[in-house]
Amino acid sequence: MVTMIVCRNNTMSKKVLQFEYEKETKNSVRYKEVPDEGTAPIVGTLYVQKWFAGSSQSIEITIEKKD
Repeated sequence: MVTMIVCRNNTMSKKVLQFEYEKETKNSVRYKEVPDEGTAPIVGTLYVQKWFAGSSQSIEITIEKKD
């Protein structure tokens, strides 16, 4: 699920992205982006260090364009 937060001049400047657990690697946990139906992923795959990710099965990231 991708949620639009702010819209300026029909261009999105901030989004909340949802990620689901995919697998563990040596020092990190790999998450796969869950885009809205019919839209392409913005980030795709995200690696988060194990010390932070812990056992989380899903994470949420907010991304904002600054230009």
